[in-house]
Amino acid sequence: MKRKLILFIAVCFGLIGSYAQTAQKDEFLKILKTEIDRGMAFYKKADIPVYLISYRVDEVESYNIATSFGTLTGSTPSKERILTIQVRVGDKNLDNFRELRDDVSEWIDSRYTRIKLPVENDPKAISLALWEATEKEYRNAAARYEKVKANVAVKVEAEDKAPDYTNTTPVQYYEKPLKISDFKFDIKEWENRMKKYSAQFTDIKDILDGETNLRFSIERKYFATSEGTMIVQNNTYCHAYLSVMAQADDGMELPLFQSYFGHSPQDLPDDNVMTKDAQEVAKVVVAMKTAPVVDTYAGPAILSKDAAGVFFHEIFGHRVEGLRMKKETDGQTFKKKVGEVVLNKDFSVIFDPTITTYKGIPLNGSFKYDDEGVKGERVVVVDKGVLKNFLMTRTPINNFPKSNGHARAQSGYQPVSRQSNLIVETEKPYTDEQLREMLIEEAKKQGKEYGYFFMRVEGGFTMTGRFIPNSFNVMPLEVYRVYVDGRPDELVRGVDLVGTPLAMFSQVEAAGDTPGNFAGTCGAESGGVPAGCCSPALFVKQIEMQKKDKSQNRPPIMERP
Repeated sequence: MKRKLILFIAVCFGLIGSYAQTAQKDEFLKILKTEIDRGMAFYKKADIPVYLISYRVDEVESYNIATSFGTLTGSTPSKERILTIQVRVGDKNLDNFRELRDDVSEWIDSRYTRIKLPVENDPKAISLALWEATEKEYRNAAARYEKVKANVAVKVEAEDKAPDYTNTTPVQYYEKPLKISDFKFDIKEWENRMKKYSAQFTDIKDILDGETNLRFSIERKYFATSEGTMIVQNNTYCHAYLSVMAQADDGMELPLFQSYFGHSPQDLPDDNVMTKDAQEVAKVVVAMKTAPVVDTYAGPAILSKDAAGVFFHEIFGHRVEGLRMKKETDGQTFKKKVGEVVLNKDFSVIFDPTITTYKGIPLNGSFKYDDEGVKGERVVVVDKGVLKNFLMTRTPINNFPKSNGHARAQSGYQPVSRQSNLIVETEKPYTDEQLREMLIEEAKKQGKEYGYFFMRVEGGFTMTGRFIPNSFNVMPLEVYRVYVDGRPDELVRGVDLVGTPLAMFSQVEAAGDTPGNFAGTCGAESGGVPAGCCSPALFVKQIEMQKKDKSQNRPPIMERP
């Protein structure tokens, strides 16, 4: 796949000259620095002094194309700047970001402050917006700090003794701006292509909704702090979706989609591939209308290379996000298991934001610096089955005192430790045929008539808190029964893949020889962030399935036109 080469200047803090020659022309960056300096000079002398102010601005220019049943429903450019402010008061040992234990307000305090800034570089207008937002954020920080001190005074000693924030070396880094016009993005061509794909669904009466979408975005991220960090970096994303929906006679809605990701439109598949994919999703969703509904099941299964990435993301990835290990309310599944075997010894799990492709696959979770201004690092979390590390931010935990560049957040949210590009590797890869043989053999051993093959999933979610069972739910879309007696595979519907992490991890037996890719948006406390999930197919000796929730509404009475 072709990739656009982006030239940039990367300079460490000590080499201010080269950085300044490039960045000094950026009017917006100068406004941010001026207001941070002005705000810090004032608030560090306040009754409750500030020790850090940071401005994070996500400037996104995008173009969106949407079609339905062969017609264009939208083709629009957009541009916005969203400001997120962080104000820290107290000191690094105890500040306003500490968890408020047993405080009901903690559950509704998302610290969400999405502030729109002018997209034009009007110094007065931008400075006014920054001043107003900083004043509000300071008042919130000071009030919360008082609550934190009271909370610490009346609660038992916290298990984790690490400070609330840690030092880091200030960074200065600058990339030149990019524009959509810099890329070979032929809007008319893509409008016609997307209309062509959704037109495939027009004459199929069983398809109630048939759409396509394409979004190409350039994200320019500004990050400036009172510590001296000044970072401007670019990320590009191009997502395309073919989406259909049918409804079974029992009311069950049957969505199905095919998604694509690249760093530019040139990374997406050619017209022939996407046309065939549109025909395939249409064929499968129609077959799903009359497919049998599964019953509850526990037994062997194979997860396709695309489904396996979501599986690891939900079952494991969220449980190695370091900030969770500091929260007294979190289940902390793996906190005390560093150095122990937690997975099949043939497997390693890596999180790597520093690469944009993996074995030719474009990755969605790439970045150079995280949302605290720390350079993203490749982190081997599981090495040949043994747990080694966690995804860390500038909030340390016991025995993990420094960030490895995994503080991330959606615009408007405060960053916490989040996943980047999850990569699963195996020492012993097997072919698809060998995995299928393992599935059939294991099903026979367990006295099963069939095992299951999970072809396509739409996502999932997980629970990590102590107050509820620590479980996960992966939501499959396309699932097949694989019969041990040689009968053809059978399409089924109404499946949810559920379980608990330690039990399920112990059942992962083998992996395939080709990585897949799930390029999606991961939602958690700090909003939705782009995440990549690359894993080969998995053979799991024991999975658990439950019936999926379904609509009780009848299908349309009148046939669609």
